[in-house]
Amino acid sequence: MKHIIAVIVDNKPGVLARVAGLFSRRAYNIDSLAVGPTETKDVSRITLVVHGNDDIVEQISKQLNKLPDVKKVLDLSQGECLSREMAMFKIHATAKTRKEICTLAHTFRAKVIDIAEESMVVEVTGDTEKLNGLETLLEKYGLLAVVRTGKIALARGRK
Repeated sequence: MKHIIAVIVDNKPGVLARVAGLFSRRAYNIDSLAVGPTETKDVSRITLVVHGNDDIVEQISKQLNKLPDVKKVLDLSQGECLSREMAMFKIHATAKTRKEICTLAHTFRAKVIDIAEESMVVEVTGDTEKLNGLETLLEKYGLLAVVRTGKIALARGRK
């Protein structure tokens, strides 16, 4: 089972390295990782997606809470949460296929953010299934590059 873990940390050098090191030492794999500032200037949020059962995630949470500069650890998978990721796809495009690609992008509420002589770049935001679906449909045109962010998430309501 995949779990989304939010780690609220002090915004200091070396904190991310300590968090990643914990996963490395314990031989836990991180499927996705995103880091960014929060509403508080000196605090950052690390959002991790990890694969494992509830016992493994509980162990991870306990170990994370022991690290210096970790303020709070939340398993967002345990309640209702909103999650998104972003992707950019560079696709081989010709004058003949550009309109098809634009129509496909529009269908997925994606944006064409660059057009060159032989390629296009499409940006899309949404859940993993949406991004995977668009990527699958764009493959027939020839994907030249794919870049995806890690998943970000927030609990719903006042939590």
